[in-house]
Amino acid sequence: MSILDQLAAQWMAAKESEKTAVEFRRTAEDAMLEEIKLNNDEGTVNRETSGHDIKITMRNNRKVDGGKLQELAAENGVAEYLPVLFRWKPDINKAAWDAAADNIKSPLAGAITTKPSRPSFSITLKKD
Repeated sequence: MSILDQLAAQWMAAKESEKTAVEFRRTAEDAMLEEIKLNNDEGTVNRETSGHDIKITMRNNRKVDGGKLQELAAENGVAEYLPVLFRWKPDINKAAWDAAADNIKSPLAGAITTKPSRPSFSITLKKD
């Protein structure tokens, strides 16, 4: 067995351990939520037991449809509040950027920072 095969086997074992640990932790969390009988309101709840201090923070995820938001703000005369109430976060359309001409990309390139991300791995066993 090569070193790379050994490392791949270690990686697969670690991923399986992670999956098992996450499932185990989430099962415990779900049971605690049932025991405490929390509703879905945002906020923080603290509970003390004889051996533990438990802090549970509930949050809601929100997504904003930028086009719809601008349309509603314009219709209702509140567009000037958008920069105060919302953060505008441009996101690159990589395929369109790559396809764009250099004379378009060049003046905009200074606004884009590129950093390498951690590589993703997917390893499976070969079936003989």
